[in-house]
Formats: sequence, C-alpha cells, structure tokens
Amino acid sequence: MSTTIKAIQIEKNGGPEVVQVVSRPLPTPQAHEVLIRNKAVGLNFIDIYYRDGLYPAALPHGLGFEGAGEVEAVGAEVTHLQVGDRVAYGQGPLGAYAEAHCLPADRVVKLPDSISFEEGAAMMLKGLTVQYLFRQTYRLEPGQTILFHAAAGGVGLIACQWAKALGVNLIGTASSPEKMELAKQHGAWAMINYKTENVAERVLELTNGAKVPVVYDGVGAATWERSLDCLQRRGLMVSYGNASGPVTGVNLGILAQKGSLYVTRPILAHFVPTLETMQAAAQELFDLVEAGQIKIQIGQRVALENVAEAQRALAAGETKGSTVLTL
Repeated sequence: MSTTIKAIQIEKNGGPEVVQVVSRPLPTPQAHEVLIRNKAVGLNFIDIYYRDGLYPAALPHGLGFEGAGEVEAVGAEVTHLQVGDRVAYGQGPLGAYAEAHCLPADRVVKLPDSISFEEGAAMMLKGLTVQYLFRQTYRLEPGQTILFHAAAGGVGLIACQWAKALGVNLIGTASSPEKMELAKQHGAWAMINYKTENVAERVLELTNGAKVPVVYDGVGAATWERSLDCLQRRGLMVSYGNASGPVTGVNLGILAQKGSLYVTRPILAHFVPTLETMQAAAQELFDLVEAGQIKIQIGQRVALENVAEAQRALAAGETKGSTVLTL
C-alpha cells in the first residue's frame, strides 16, 4: 500500500487560485485518533471561509471537514471503532480534502450499510447542522411556520425534508424558479424568490400577518435586516453562516425596535462536544434517512483535484443540493 496520499493544501489565504494539490506522507493515528481512507468528501461553505481567511488557521493547512470512508488504522485508546468499519464524519479537524484523513475518534461515527459513502460525505456536516438548528438551538414543534434562507442548497434541502417530517411549515428563499421548485419537491411549504419578491412582505402574507417565531439564516450580511423583519415579537434570529459575508456592526437597539428579538450565532462544535452527543445527533439523522424521510440530493460530483472550481461554483450560487468530491 502506498505510503503517500494526495491532498489539498493552501499556503496563503485567497481565492480559488491558492488551492494546491500536494503529495504528503500517510498519517499515523495517535492514541485517540483513527485513520480513515476517504471514499468521498463533502464540500461546504466553511471550507471557503478557511481558504479566504475569514476563519483563520495556521498556514499552511488543508481544507475540508466532511467525509466518509473506511477505517484503515486505529489508535491504542480507541474502543468504538475498528479497522474496516464504514464511517462518516462532519466536524473537523481541517484536512478532509485528501485520500486519507486522521482525526479524533470521538468525531467519527459508524455509517449504516444502507447509506452510501457519497451520501455520508454529502450529509454529515449539513445534516448535523440541521439537527442542531431544529432540535437543539430552537426545538421545533408540529404546526409551526419558520423561515429558512437558501432552501435549495445542501443544508436547505435537508432542512426542507426534516421540517416536513416534523410537521413544520418551512418557508424557504431561493434565487430562481428552478431552485424554488427543487426546494418544494423536497418538502418546503412555500418558497420566496428573494431576487424578485420582498421577503418580509411575503412572509407577512403567508403567515396572515403573524410572522414567524424563528428565522434560520446561513447567508449572513445580505439577509440580516430582512430576516429581523420576518420575526414575531420575542422571536429568535439564528444566524449560523456567512455565505454573503459576516454580519458586523450590529446595533442592539434594532432588536428592541423590531420586537425585543433574540439573536444567536451558533456553531456545530458546541452542540456535539462529546462522542455521546455526536452519536445521538448522527443517529437522529441516520434514522430519518433510512426511513426515507430525508433523501440526500447530490447535485454535483467533482474530482478532488478540481475542487477549486467546485468552490467557485458554490460561492457563486451555481450549485444545487450537495457537492461531493470524488477520489
């Protein structure tokens, strides 16, 4: 077996042009780590944030947090995994864009046989994100109506299906009739074209003037104000991403003016800090997938060495569903 692997690395922050394909030694797992031979790798906006420097990390470094494959080696202290296990992961550390990846064993869960490696790589970070948003950040109840931005993206399509499974009416936003239809096919209750419609006015109409108790916003700067305008008094604004840039310079007085609103900026790591919490969240996701209530939409498959173009397309809003990097 080869003692080297192909991997993606950046030596400086910047645009897609800084992405390099390199050869590096096959890593050896430490006592609490496992080495995973990746079969597929997931692409996410957070990868772009680390590439361009919005999220800083010591350079040079790899990219990617999400993948699925087989355990190739285990550290001496690892007990819940063994060589040959089918596994998936969606929560760090950096370096998933590689033929093999070494990471803490408590970040890794067994992948059910009924779920493919590509599905695992396409759904772990995104699916765990929806789990912590819908089941932990604000625990949704049947009959509620919510607003979810970018409903036709990788996270969004899982959110549409999860909301429907919960009996929740999801109002989604998207940029084109094609994306709106895709989200509806995946369970969205109603869709708004944010390029041609006034989002706040449409939410008011769709809810008969009631607005919504919670907004889930992974877009960031471009949707901040309009999201606040969609909330009921004492509603919760969940700002969980920065696809259009980070929200900055927030005037807390605006929260009072718009109805004593609450705001949170959550990240996945704080909701699955242990092996037990990680496994519980992943199991809830796996159960819905195995029951057919969530189907993973893989819109694009791209060879690992072409990931720079895949990141450009993701940032430009040209992708649908999840993008998987093939090895």
